[in-house]
Amino acid sequence: MTASIDRASIGLRSTRGPVLGALMLATGLIAIDATILATAVPSIVRDLGSYQQFPWLFSVYLLAQAVSVPIYSRFADTVGRKPIILLGIALFLLGSVLSGFAWSMTSLIIFRIVQGLGAGAVAPMSMTIVGDIYTVAERAKVQGYIASVWAISSVVGPALGGIFAQLDAWRWIFWVNIPLCLIAGWMLLRKYHEEKQTQRHRIDYAGAVLLTIGLTGLILGMLEGGNAWAWLSVPSAICFGLGVLALIAFGLVERRAAEPIVDLRLAARPLILTTTIVSLGIGALMTGVTSFAPAYLEGSIGIAPLLSGLAVAALTLGWPLAAANSGRLYLRIGFRRTALTGMSITAVAAIALAVVSPWPNPFSIAAVAFVLGFGLGWSAAPTLIAAQASVGWGERGAVTGMNAFARSAGSALGVAVFGAISNSVIAQGAGPEDPATIISASVWVFVAAAVVAVLTLIAAAFMPRDSAGAHSGEPRP
Repeated sequence: MTASIDRASIGLRSTRGPVLGALMLATGLIAIDATILATAVPSIVRDLGSYQQFPWLFSVYLLAQAVSVPIYSRFADTVGRKPIILLGIALFLLGSVLSGFAWSMTSLIIFRIVQGLGAGAVAPMSMTIVGDIYTVAERAKVQGYIASVWAISSVVGPALGGIFAQLDAWRWIFWVNIPLCLIAGWMLLRKYHEEKQTQRHRIDYAGAVLLTIGLTGLILGMLEGGNAWAWLSVPSAICFGLGVLALIAFGLVERRAAEPIVDLRLAARPLILTTTIVSLGIGALMTGVTSFAPAYLEGSIGIAPLLSGLAVAALTLGWPLAAANSGRLYLRIGFRRTALTGMSITAVAAIALAVVSPWPNPFSIAAVAFVLGFGLGWSAAPTLIAAQASVGWGERGAVTGMNAFARSAGSALGVAVFGAISNSVIAQGAGPEDPATIISASVWVFVAAAVVAVLTLIAAAFMPRDSAGAHSGEPRP
């Protein structure tokens, strides 16, 4: 299957421009959603209740995204990218509308699952289409366009979330997605055309079910342990035991499946393995920090939601600024060195965040968060493009899906681990209304984030050295 789009030029005014514009809008859906909710969490909790349950708003969304990504990616290599990304936009639209009408924390959590299922198609399909219609060298330039979406969203998302929260209109943080979904879907429907080759594939439903059960069991055990039940209790043992057994069974099923959800043979390649691990860590750090920073600042020193969004905006602004420049860097020094540079910056910033967090100040937190986001942005693009450039068209969807799956799974597990740490400290302290308890819980969350950053840096160091000519050229057939 090859996209029937002229490669003559790059930019929004080129023949591929309308498709790039549609992908930028689709990316904007995910980018805004990544930042707009966090600043409104305290407002949602006041309205719907249950501070300890708020991590579920992120975890179930990310879990649905993580589990669905490999399925969508496999279907995309069968029926094409276009039907899958349009399905994702439709699901994201439905989830956004329903979330705005949520009447309880439980209903909102359920509707976030629908949103996550949509995001699971939109995010990887956008990057897969970019990989299909642009060469490696062109992708370095296109990355600047995609990065601009994240840059704009990094400011717009927290600002809108803060404004809606202060106006007690948090439901609009979901409804604001409606026009973006409609425009992006219409543009892709009209402008993106691809030539299909008929291929029959077997979908690994057993693997998908086992993966869902495994991750759900682990996340449920982490978020509810020490909260709904004691850590050393029968429910905890059931959750963790079921999660581990399901993941073991998942591994066995994947080794025998004709077309596995997660191709363990593909994942065993050194480059794919290391870039996947790095993406796992990047997801945990990005979502973990953005999810807890606003609640930390609002709960500790009582600042307004709009100001607490400063930390989120700084982190998510640093990411696209670095990503926009990473293309020129990895074309010059290679994927591995660029990723190592980015993760080194990330590790230093994460340690600094843990050091300054006992003294909550929105400006110092924002400054460190910006550097943290800059390091993550400098690492994410080269790890993805290195993996894409190492395979042909038939495997590119699976590789992109694996990378997106790792980032989503890392985000879901990261929020769960950080949430478990936060809930445990709060349960032993004076509760979520006590500023000192919130500070203590947040400090331990940021210490855990620093540990994750160092481990991810070590994984980046094990990336194989780039092969000659890997940084430029046409997409492999």
